[in-house]
Amino acid sequence: MKEFDTIAAVSTVLGEGGISIIRISGDNSLKIANNIFKGKNGKELLDMKPYTMRYGHIIEKETGDILDEVLISYMKGPKSYTAEDTIEINCHGGVTPTKKILHEVVKSGARVAEPGEFTKRAFLNGRIDLSQAEAVIDIIRSKTELSMKSAVLQSGGKISEEINLLRNKLLQTIAHIEATVDFPEEDLEEITSNQVNKDLIEIMGEISRLLVTAEEGKILREGLNVVIVGKPNVGKSSLLNALLKEKRAIVTEIPGTTRDVIEEYINLDGVPIKIVDTAGIRETKDIVEKIGVEKSREKINEADLIIFMIDSSRKLDSEDYEIINYIKNNKYVVLLNKNDLNKEVNLDNLTELNSNYIIETSAKTGKGLEKLKNCIKELFFDGEVKSGELMITNTRHKEALIRAKESCNSALNTLNNTLAIDLASIDIRNAWIKLGEITGDTIEEDIIDKIFSEFCLGK
Repeated sequence: MKEFDTIAAVSTVLGEGGISIIRISGDNSLKIANNIFKGKNGKELLDMKPYTMRYGHIIEKETGDILDEVLISYMKGPKSYTAEDTIEINCHGGVTPTKKILHEVVKSGARVAEPGEFTKRAFLNGRIDLSQAEAVIDIIRSKTELSMKSAVLQSGGKISEEINLLRNKLLQTIAHIEATVDFPEEDLEEITSNQVNKDLIEIMGEISRLLVTAEEGKILREGLNVVIVGKPNVGKSSLLNALLKEKRAIVTEIPGTTRDVIEEYINLDGVPIKIVDTAGIRETKDIVEKIGVEKSREKINEADLIIFMIDSSRKLDSEDYEIINYIKNNKYVVLLNKNDLNKEVNLDNLTELNSNYIIETSAKTGKGLEKLKNCIKELFFDGEVKSGELMITNTRHKEALIRAKESCNSALNTLNNTLAIDLASIDIRNAWIKLGEITGDTIEEDIIDKIFSEFCLGK
């Protein structure tokens, strides 16, 4: 890291606002900022004490013109976000002054940072591990308070603590095996084999406990993808508006009003849910509507949950049954809508579907919407969205845990079938390596680059 050049980027959203922050990190950050800074009474930055701020102006080096009135803050490494010397220039918010100051910083010797490079340096300099670094982007992208809290727990190192405990247990097991192999005695090898067997079962139990949280955790991080489907004019757009509590979709009595896919987020007890209102599925000669129907079919294939709406005031037809056949092997909730009108459809007409997930509703009056929300919680969260608990929210972490558990299981099979503890240690070491991929201790460089490439600029 000592050979890394000094980087800079805008760390706030570009646009009109109170302030913008340009962040500079690296050995030359103070010197670069000093080159374009003009303090009160001619004060420079080179004698600035760490963890203080200084008032002044940023000047254009070539002309000497003042660009903006600023406050400079200085954090000295390793006690900074990147564990390097870091300068933050606080200027007035706005696209023009922000970009102009960044341009002067770059002309003075800094390089524009790549996406996620500040956090990547924090990881490479040992200030945080990889799971904590990934939590940073989860905090930024969180859509509800609960998903943010989960990311904050991870950024504080809660997952790292659990993983490091498991890795230490595996390491102790490997050391015990190697000691036995170095001093071979028949009785000692059998005792070691029994102890390793017991330890592996315990470790696999801990991994399983973490994996149980993975499905809920993934939903908490990425949101639940819910698609509303049905024939034209059954009330799909009215349902979307009722869930959002605003008129987001156009509602008319004319079939085929919704021509394109509409996506919005709602908050269900802290869980971000992406609700997708689709065009009515039917055969049509209208070219625009036909494109919308095709998009609807695509969204159904991508959905975690399908909300199938039926107009209960009209008898079921072939189009309804086609959708029923399509969704019955997926997670679904069926809404018998327009319950305030005369009924033509009831549970007897829907024997192929689970009656627990068939709800009589009226998108117009709001009847049945609370039961719909309870059904979603039952299908994905065992009836209750848990808060404040440690969850595995990252798919990469889940895959590493699965591979580690498989290696532990392979070691158990070797012990039970051959009693060859030295062969079992190979699988145990593989499990240790897989768990290390979560914290970044045993991960390949190209994977690290890919992870940080998904970050925003300035972070």
